[in-house]
Amino acid sequence: MSACPWKFLTDQQKHIISLVGGGGKTTIMYELAAFFAQQGRRAVCLTTTHIWQPDLNIAAIEQAPRPPKQAIYAADWQQLEYLWQLGHYAVIGACEAGSGKLVAPCDALLDKALADCDVAFIEADGSKQMPCKLPREGEPVLLNASDIVIAVAGLDALGKSLEEACFRWQLGREIFTTSCNSLMDEAKLAQILLSEKGSRKDVGKREYYIALNKCDLVREEQALASKSLLVAQGMDSERIWLRNFGN
Repeated sequence: MSACPWKFLTDQQKHIISLVGGGGKTTIMYELAAFFAQQGRRAVCLTTTHIWQPDLNIAAIEQAPRPPKQAIYAADWQQLEYLWQLGHYAVIGACEAGSGKLVAPCDALLDKALADCDVAFIEADGSKQMPCKLPREGEPVLLNASDIVIAVAGLDALGKSLEEACFRWQLGREIFTTSCNSLMDEAKLAQILLSEKGSRKDVGKREYYIALNKCDLVREEQALASKSLLVAQGMDSERIWLRNFGN
């Protein structure tokens, strides 16, 4: 997290943060939640769509001298409070029968968690683990309380066909100035991330940040070029995180 320039990481304010876009959202959500928990902040993770239920739960850690770094599922308010007391973040949600996934928690738990946490992270979009995403009608699912939106895109999309790299790629006809049949490049990725028909959909007046993920899978000049294009089109450079850059 030391290379992440986002000011909300250290502003000591309460935030309810939604993550949208492509693959890597859950990993980044847990990484950010762990960072806040290490600062003594009460962090909670959830979804308004679907996420995989964490492998660990309260029963698995009761004998441990300290909580592990991995995500831990809290089934109810008491378990959520317990994890906060241990200095850990928690993942909440209702179990979807037969899928191994979580959906949004019940209204009572959701409302109490959002009221009592210091920071909440909400996975508000699905991408079938593809590097980037174009939202259809009804997507993303942003709560009114959310004050920050983070768009995630994997730079491993570069050089692939849109069909390979972008979930719901067919919707690109609405924002691309060139054919949807061409390969994903830095310019197309910037269009997705900055378009209100792309990752900025329904952001409104919320603060908007971008995580360019998997920088370690491309050449450094490609990562820097991707950031430069975003900045040239008006994105604040301090709101762009080149995750794993230089690794």
